[in-house]
Amino acid sequence: MKSKTTTAFLAFFGGMFGLHRFYLRGWGDVLGWLLPIPTALGFYGLERVRQFGQDDQLSWVLIPLLGFTISICALTAIVYALMSQEKWNAYMGYPSDAPAGRTHWGTILVIVASLLIGTTILMASIVYSFQHYFEHQIELGREIAQ
Repeated sequence: MKSKTTTAFLAFFGGMFGLHRFYLRGWGDVLGWLLPIPTALGFYGLERVRQFGQDDQLSWVLIPLLGFTISICALTAIVYALMSQEKWNAYMGYPSDAPAGRTHWGTILVIVASLLIGTTILMASIVYSFQHYFEHQIELGREIAQ
């Protein structure tokens, strides 16, 4: 039986690599194989910032991909963790009283960590993108004014 707590844990800590999808649906899950792509692009954006500095425009697009992927996986962990036992067991096709859908302290800790870290990363990604976009617009405006 697939545990709700384990699924939420995998969605939060390994979701950007598709671990929760593989846990639930097996190695043939297409979305599980697609999740590492925006993650890798985001890490590539971080590497570009390290190499070329913060003025690299491609990193302005790539870094938020990592942030949004992590935030979506954190949201997925919250959704899984907040499912009632009956709903989880129906989702997985288990009897309604199966222990796989029970909520434990580990489930609550995953919810708290997902809320804290997922929200922080989402806001940082949005701020990073907008800050660099508007700085670029100001520079273009100065060039046009001269």
